[in-house]
Amino acid sequence: MEILVYGPGCPRCLKTEKNVKEALRQLGKEAEVKKITDIKEFAKAGVTFTPAIVIEGEVKISGKVPSVDEIKKILS
Repeated sequence: MEILVYGPGCPRCLKTEKNVKEALRQLGKEAEVKKITDIKEFAKAGVTFTPAIVIEGEVKISGKVPSVDEIKKILS
């Protein structure tokens, strides 16, 4: 599974990436987590607000910092 975290590198984006990794740890799941900071890539992926989480090419969360529990629900 590939999980992309989109954001310019702001504290909210870093927190989102941290929460994704924690959710994976708690669920005992493995995934490749990549941070995308190139604004041109945001548009290509259909991301209009950051931070955003894209899983397997589908935007799951955009414009807010999701909690670990919210991310776990998406991954389950």
